[in-house]
Amino acid sequence: MKNLYFGDDLWARLREPRIATLFFLGFSAGLPILLIFSTLSLWLGEAGVEKSAVTYFSWAALGYSFKFVWAPLVDKIPIPFIGLSLGRRRSWLLVSQIAIALSILAMALIDPLHGLQGMAFAAVFLGFSSATQDIVIDAFRIECADEEIQALLSSTYIAGYRVGMVAAGAGSLFLAEEFGSTMNAYSYEAWRLTYLCMAALVGVGVLTTLLCKEPEQRGSNVYPYSASDYCRFLLLFLVSVAGFVAVFILWPKLSESSGRLLQFASSTITLLAALSLAVTVAITGRHFGLVNSEMVSDGYVRPVQDFFKRYGKLAMWVLLLVGFYRVSDIVMGTIANVFYQDIGFTKKEIAAVAKLFGLIMTIVGSFAGGFLVLRYGVLRVLIAGVVLSASSNALFMWLAVAEPTLVGLKMVIAADNFSAGLAVAAFIAWLSSLTNISFTAVQYAIFSSVMTLFPKLLGGYSGTVVSGIGYPKFFLMTVLISVPIVVLIMYIGRHTVPTVTKVVAGSAE
Repeated sequence: MKNLYFGDDLWARLREPRIATLFFLGFSAGLPILLIFSTLSLWLGEAGVEKSAVTYFSWAALGYSFKFVWAPLVDKIPIPFIGLSLGRRRSWLLVSQIAIALSILAMALIDPLHGLQGMAFAAVFLGFSSATQDIVIDAFRIECADEEIQALLSSTYIAGYRVGMVAAGAGSLFLAEEFGSTMNAYSYEAWRLTYLCMAALVGVGVLTTLLCKEPEQRGSNVYPYSASDYCRFLLLFLVSVAGFVAVFILWPKLSESSGRLLQFASSTITLLAALSLAVTVAITGRHFGLVNSEMVSDGYVRPVQDFFKRYGKLAMWVLLLVGFYRVSDIVMGTIANVFYQDIGFTKKEIAAVAKLFGLIMTIVGSFAGGFLVLRYGVLRVLIAGVVLSASSNALFMWLAVAEPTLVGLKMVIAADNFSAGLAVAAFIAWLSSLTNISFTAVQYAIFSSVMTLFPKLLGGYSGTVVSGIGYPKFFLMTVLISVPIVVLIMYIGRHTVPTVTKVVAGSAE
């Protein structure tokens, strides 16, 4: 067999249109997220808005955390008119990208000093539109190629995603300042022009969608139900969402003087109440025949049943690995910038080294991960990613007690970002291999939600842990977290894990 790592086959693969397609779709996916969070936070800060008083903005994160809830709609409901010409995935891509552009445009046309609630709703809509695009891109990536090239596609997607984040992060801040807005001299016009530029950049994704090919359809008819079934399915979902939103709007809010613990408890109860009402509405509607029960089962029940049927007793171990593989990486990322500042580095030094230099090392690491998966297989590279991440965390222990220098910072960030890029590329390729082609969008949406849920919950307590035990012991703790993850990968690797990216309707081709 020809060497895929250095031979002509590799260069042939790199020249495939799918590689460029995933890079530009990755750019489109990475663009919106910072426009909702860090970049928007700076805009609000310059405008003199107290972010702690803006509760609606927390909703924007719900789209990324609960995208598996409406993934069945994206997977099952056809887009009228354009669905016939573009196909299932490309039509949903185009609709989500248009929604993203309109959301950013709406944010650009609102001055937060005079329309804060409108800005909040536009940001929430951007979050849900962006999460919808993520659902479609993940399904597109898995369906457009066989398993052997998934790692390379994942690497390309990660590279594009990071470039999109830089454009929305550093690029937006540069534009806003060039257009004349600073912390001491706020200019709405500068931020308006900046967000208009960001809305224009969505055109990269739109053009890619129009020029790329629809993944080959496998299996039976993807739209087997009547138009009435699809409409009732969508209507019941919208009613459930309305109930969810109503709880958030009507639930009594605690004042800031109530304390963080009570506010956290109140927010948790509100979320649980909203979810309970939404689920109750959906179950009631199904019980009374307001929606096709077979369609609901096909969208929500069978994807989960399929996963547990194929993996059996191994399923829970697989889900544990999905949920905890990136815990060290995400927990570290939560506290990293604070750590750099605490040991004496300036914002400019952090931006130059951690953001720009770190971006380059992440991209290099992601491509290295993709090539190594082609050469050695995904499970071996998963283990390598964990070991390298643990080693880079050990370097953070050294940086915490050593004399801070830019050379030391560059060395630590190079190791950390390279290992993170390698690990994520292999991990995405592995997650892709877990999906059944009949339930791609739903299953991968569930995996990606589980992938970040536990790490983000733990990351929220990282500052408290650092305050209690200090940085060196905190970094040691992140190193020790890696040990059970390596054991878990080895355990899964010793058992028969089916290759399922080519599975159609539950049976191998």
